[in-house]
Amino acid sequence: MDKLDQLLPTLDRIADALERLAPPPPRTLDLNTSDAFVWHADGEWLEPIVKINRVELQLLKGINRQTDLLFENTRRFADRFPANNALLWGARGTGKSSLVKAVHGEINSKSAGALVLVEIHREDIPSLPKLLSTLRTIKKQFLLFCDDLSFDAQDDTYKSLKGVLEGGIEGRPENVLFYATSNRRHLMARDMIENERSTAIHTSEAVEEKVSLSDRFGLWLGFHNCDQDTYLAIIDGYVQRFGLSDPSIDIRAEAVEWTVTRGSRSGRVAWQYVQDLAGRLGKRLDLS
Repeated sequence: MDKLDQLLPTLDRIADALERLAPPPPRTLDLNTSDAFVWHADGEWLEPIVKINRVELQLLKGINRQTDLLFENTRRFADRFPANNALLWGARGTGKSSLVKAVHGEINSKSAGALVLVEIHREDIPSLPKLLSTLRTIKKQFLLFCDDLSFDAQDDTYKSLKGVLEGGIEGRPENVLFYATSNRRHLMARDMIENERSTAIHTSEAVEEKVSLSDRFGLWLGFHNCDQDTYLAIIDGYVQRFGLSDPSIDIRAEAVEWTVTRGSRSGRVAWQYVQDLAGRLGKRLDLS
């Protein structure tokens, strides 16, 4: 056996190791597979979502003004007219993210494929420039959506978002709109803002730097805890939609008791009660 024959097994192992270390081939992006995707910064690819987790627009109660404003803003964008980035802020479980997904579904039900929803996770915000670079060249309208967006102390990723929303040389692509939901009106905790005010040499400048992020959103929509009448109207809407009426159950009394055990009253709490009711009745909740 000559030296080359002796080296072949070693060379094969080296080749196999290099092949394992090599980056995988880029994924093929087919936007016709779905009208909703999730952006994965790790690997820089868009995962198609076959079935979107959302409720119908008419089932959202007590937020008529917010619905009208967001729907009109989104419709203009889908029709390729100017529209504003939107920040939906307020109490937990009041329908912020549900409204975004419902508006997207309503618009696409009237004009199939008019709008592509792309969800980006909070931790992937620094990869936004890469995502926008990908979407900029595609002839479709993209609605970017980040749920539960907020920033804490020592977190400077908000600067990436500021640049994307309005700043930068290229600016936001005309075919991309950005919607975010948050429990915080200014996207950061009050104690974070107060800390900046107390420790900075120029307090007004320090606070302005952080608060100005929310100014990048041209449309602000506030959401607040609903009253009991609105809460029961939400319950009634679900009961009718899914056929959950049962003469042996006092649904309204149960629904009120449910809020007492949860310590809050909101659309999310209403949905949780409806899921419990449907389970007891042996009925499925088909949102498709």
